[in-house]
Amino acid sequence: MSSTPAKPRLSRQLPGMPVAAPVRIVHLGVGNFHRAHQAWYTTNAPNSAEWGIAAFTGRRPDVADALRPQDGLYTLITRSADSDTFDVIGSVSAVHPAADHEAYLAYLSRPEVAVMTITVTEAGYLRGPGGHLDINRSVVQADLAALRSDARAPVTSLPAKLVAGLVARRVAGEGAITVLSCDNLPHNGSVTATVVKDLAAELDASLAGWIDDQVDFATSLVDRITPATTDDDRALVARDLGFEDAAPVPTEPFSEWVISGRFPGGRPTWQYAGARIVEDVTPYEQRKLSLLNGSHSLMAYAGSVRGHVTIDEAIADPDCRSWVESFWSEASHHLSLPAESVAAYRRALLDRFSNPRVRDQLRRIAADGSAKLPVRIVPTTLAERAAGRLPVGCATAFAGWLLHLRGLGAPIKDEGAEAALAAAAADSLDAAAAAVLDTLHPGLGEDRDLVHLVVEQARVLTSPASKASAI
Repeated sequence: MSSTPAKPRLSRQLPGMPVAAPVRIVHLGVGNFHRAHQAWYTTNAPNSAEWGIAAFTGRRPDVADALRPQDGLYTLITRSADSDTFDVIGSVSAVHPAADHEAYLAYLSRPEVAVMTITVTEAGYLRGPGGHLDINRSVVQADLAALRSDARAPVTSLPAKLVAGLVARRVAGEGAITVLSCDNLPHNGSVTATVVKDLAAELDASLAGWIDDQVDFATSLVDRITPATTDDDRALVARDLGFEDAAPVPTEPFSEWVISGRFPGGRPTWQYAGARIVEDVTPYEQRKLSLLNGSHSLMAYAGSVRGHVTIDEAIADPDCRSWVESFWSEASHHLSLPAESVAAYRRALLDRFSNPRVRDQLRRIAADGSAKLPVRIVPTTLAERAAGRLPVGCATAFAGWLLHLRGLGAPIKDEGAEAALAAAAADSLDAAAAAVLDTLHPGLGEDRDLVHLVVEQARVLTSPASKASAI
């Protein structure tokens, strides 16, 4: 009785696989997005042989466990509407669980390490009112106490991780490093600098000055829809490429990266892989955060309340698409890029959202709304209200989130939503709406016309006719 020979596991020992480049970039928060975006650009930079990445996971070690036996290699599956293409990405030279703190400090102490990139989502920056570090958070207090006791002690929050790495670099006598945020936050370089310096000032008054002299906090806009990996993706790679890959990454054909920074220690030539190097990221950042991320959040809540599971399902729902188009029109009033450029971006988004083979999960996008909505929906809302307009698209996003907090649609995964969950529990929908809006922006719940519209849209979303039309 014959049996099918086992397929080899992907590794650098297989014929034709890329050689590991020396580590000059450290990445915090390795997941599918980083591997479809920054690692892909690094692999495709002409000087990629000089720029290997040492990647550290978030709280879960799963990605490290999957990639370590593969020497950091993985397959990127680029999924168009009718076909797949495959690329083995070789820029991740080493991968570690977050708990491997000594390895992290050792990398930051090396003179050749010149860039540290970050993808931890908006919630990881632990900002409080006014945009500064929420120093009273229990995790921040615990990390600060640990660092005061021992500068090499393990820490868990992003601000403390960054400060610990910079302290190790300073002690080693090294400098000239760029910290590059790749999270969906306006002015993410300034945000990173603020929380790092806030924590540094609490730890050591002299550290902030060293950071000012030696550390470049660069800013970037990132864009590429990257859903979670499935067993079908693994089976596809095994069937079509002939090897086992425990951690392939599916993604869409579209990708954008706009970067502004000094990079005193050098960087990969990302511009030749398609990245755009600019003086000011702001216009591109506003367009993407408003149009793509804002509409993603709207569909994650409103779409899941209506029974949809993925982005392509939600955008195919005429009502959801109408709300998205309304939101885009509201946001477009306040973008500085040329109108035709914005219109072209909106057309491209419809194509991207409609791709039935990407299958981006609404429940994934719905996570951490308490951190996302203040940067994705609130700015357009405030601008529209200042112009004397009631924004239906924005109100629908708020209504969907309100219902999400009240147990409808996608499951709640939001560590920062304690206040919003308490607000949403009010018996009266009107009172709940006002209180929830105030958690997103103080005083927003006092706008009675907006509150009324949010409640009206919540009732539309939960009406039997609305749910029936979505089926």
